[in-house]
Amino acid sequence: MTEVLGTTPTPEPAARVAALLRELDVRPPEPGELSARTPITGGQLLTLRATTLDEVDAAIGRAATAFRAWRRVPAPVRAAVVRRLAELLTAHKSDLAELVTLEAGKIPAEAAGEVQEMIDICEFAIGLSRQLYGRTMPSERPGHRLMETWHPLGVVGVISAFNFPVAVWAWNTAVALVCGDTVVWKPSETTPLTAVACHTLLRRAAVDVGADPEVHQLIQGASEVGSRLVEDERVALVSATGSVRMGRLVAPRVAKRLGRSLLELGGNNGAIVTPSADLELAARAIVFAAAGTAGQRCTTLRRLIVHRDVVGPLVERLEHAYRQLPVGNPLDDGVLVGPLIDRRAYLGMRAALEKAIADGGELVCGGERVDGFGDDAYYVRPAIVRMPAQTAVVQEETFAPILYVLGYDDFDRAIALHNEVPQGLSSSIFTTDQREAERFLAADGSDCGIANVNIGTSGAEIGGAFGGEKQTGGGRESGSDSWKTYMRRATNTVNYSDELPLAQGIEFG
Repeated sequence: MTEVLGTTPTPEPAARVAALLRELDVRPPEPGELSARTPITGGQLLTLRATTLDEVDAAIGRAATAFRAWRRVPAPVRAAVVRRLAELLTAHKSDLAELVTLEAGKIPAEAAGEVQEMIDICEFAIGLSRQLYGRTMPSERPGHRLMETWHPLGVVGVISAFNFPVAVWAWNTAVALVCGDTVVWKPSETTPLTAVACHTLLRRAAVDVGADPEVHQLIQGASEVGSRLVEDERVALVSATGSVRMGRLVAPRVAKRLGRSLLELGGNNGAIVTPSADLELAARAIVFAAAGTAGQRCTTLRRLIVHRDVVGPLVERLEHAYRQLPVGNPLDDGVLVGPLIDRRAYLGMRAALEKAIADGGELVCGGERVDGFGDDAYYVRPAIVRMPAQTAVVQEETFAPILYVLGYDDFDRAIALHNEVPQGLSSSIFTTDQREAERFLAADGSDCGIANVNIGTSGAEIGGAFGGEKQTGGGRESGSDSWKTYMRRATNTVNYSDELPLAQGIEFG
């Protein structure tokens, strides 16, 4: 039986949030119609006022005005803001992490990891500020030099999701700022308080180093606030993280005005387990990838494709581990699985399990709601379901801890099963056969933006580009050369001769 911990909710989380905001020296938000709630108890933390549409327009205007000066600041000097932000994040790491736990329901280790991810991307961006490299290419014309230069793009609109309420914002913002862009951030209405805290720290960092704090703007509210940001022609790039449904709304609106978009959408991530796999290692990786954050990561493992020779022993290991997982209040010691974000997430999980069983699936374990936390808090036991085939429900992303297990006999069939879903974010293979590993990473292997060998689908490092293919959106954030998304490229030809030859040998009178 899955262990249940912390059936007595943390007393007065609203009072604790108020104390954390004081410790962060964050002014309490003005009360209003937007409700910040905690999934730990389902209770209200604070209310705050949503940004009006006129205020959205004004915030974009301030960011656009600030950009005109910010783009002229040398990139290594711009990095001073990000360096100071990293210092403030480090100083307030524990407070920020607790705020993430209270507002998003993550266990403290994962919440602290998310804050550390912000610090890490700041360090990456600081180094990047001296590496915004262009190229020099040989010209076919004598006395000419051909090169490319990179310039700041403009205002970047960032729309983030509840499950990583601060890390994804930092991925975008740290890189955008050193690239010379300004930022307007629209966080999830589910996690507005972490956004207030991070926005305050960033503006404090700007003031501390003598930079313009208007380079960062925060807007709060529901979909109409995001729509206004998406449709404004002054916003050069919209970076949006969320569901495929959300991406289908954002992409055409940005495209209609010929703007740029960076979309990080759904992930229905799969892992292949071959006969040669180290099953003990695989089981540990699978449990963390599938059950961590209560299955509410875009990189959560949702489909497990296992060779029939090892599917029985592996499922036995997984079932044993799942039944030992402590589910409960994330602030209590020993808890590994906290709450779902809200009732809608719980109902989505129940509906998916019912469809899977109707399709012939066998529920191995889990799926039950854990009582004792109040009517408005939704805790569940992570579920494992053995499926006879990859039915429609398996091809959909359910943002909850459901792991579907499929069997295979032939490696080509395993690859085909892995790739036949419409999403393409993260993937893994567990094998000790180098040929299988290399095939999985090859052009005819995994069709995802992230492909791993002998580790799970989650836990990406900031040094690599993060993003996916197909319905996941095709965007890239964080490391590698993702910075190019936040800049515009110019090709320059310099004639240092006293002649005027034309390209391609053309002569004109």
